[in-house]
Amino acid sequence: MARASSNKPPEAPPDPMPARIEPCVATLVDKPPKGRDWAFEVKWDGYRLTVHVGPGRVRVITRGGYDWTDRFAPIAAEARQLGHETMILDGEAVVLDGQGRSDFGLLQRALGRKPSLHDPREILFFAFDLLYLDGRDLRRLPLADRRRLLEPIVAGRDGVIRLSEEVEADGDEFFRIACEHGLEGIVAKRRDKPYHSGRRPDWLKIKCVRRDSFVIVGYEPSTVPGAIGRLLLAARQGEGLAYVGGCGTGWTYHESVKLRELLDEIRTDRPAVALRRKGAVFVRPVLVAEAEYRAWTQDGKLRHPSFKGIRERADDAGVFELQR
Repeated sequence: MARASSNKPPEAPPDPMPARIEPCVATLVDKPPKGRDWAFEVKWDGYRLTVHVGPGRVRVITRGGYDWTDRFAPIAAEARQLGHETMILDGEAVVLDGQGRSDFGLLQRALGRKPSLHDPREILFFAFDLLYLDGRDLRRLPLADRRRLLEPIVAGRDGVIRLSEEVEADGDEFFRIACEHGLEGIVAKRRDKPYHSGRRPDWLKIKCVRRDSFVIVGYEPSTVPGAIGRLLLAARQGEGLAYVGGCGTGWTYHESVKLRELLDEIRTDRPAVALRRKGAVFVRPVLVAEAEYRAWTQDGKLRHPSFKGIRERADDAGVFELQR
């Protein structure tokens, strides 16, 4: 007797699980995009990671391809409890400050080898994409579908693995609010696009910048003859000044030469701040630089400052003051 044929189609073989996926990287733009095709999220200030869950093994891989499973052990341990045998999560490891904002300086301390006030278990992983699940490579799916699969896995969790929430809002309004709350910025992603490794226009980042005035206390010469390598900047602190880091971008070569000529006229052997730096040239603290920057490091230095202009230090009203 002939065996009855089954109308059930054969199951597709599982997709091989990638050992590493180079992450999709957002392109920096000046303002948020318009349209319903875009989803918005907070821009986290931390380490980009992928969490690879396999049979009997979890690996935490950095953006550069390094295995940092041991350094993010609580994240790896919790990933085993998410209920799936195979899975790759894409997201960011962060430490939050007292206002719930990601702080890269706190993250560095928590990961540091020296004793820290911050426990490594304070490091959270905010998952914002799902690249592989239960034998299926999801990168060919549009973002909206990947998020629909991701959210039931991590949404509502209060452990170290959490969901990076999408925000239903106008991009301009969301960006304004993010900057008002001291966040690093926002990310915009096309809902209808698959996942592509590398820097892509499908993902955009819009950064909040801060702009303040700092006293110029010296400079480091450039390797280019006659130019400046970095301005040495200080903020007001009490009755004196405190060094807040160096600024090495924001000018043309011609502007740099002119700036060095100006500073060489006010050189001094008595630095206005307690700073020892080989090769530094110190100047009298009579000029103020305008600088844009992203944030402050944990040790009180400017992150990614860029020079925007110079003026005389007529008074200290406009000079940034550090709170004790």
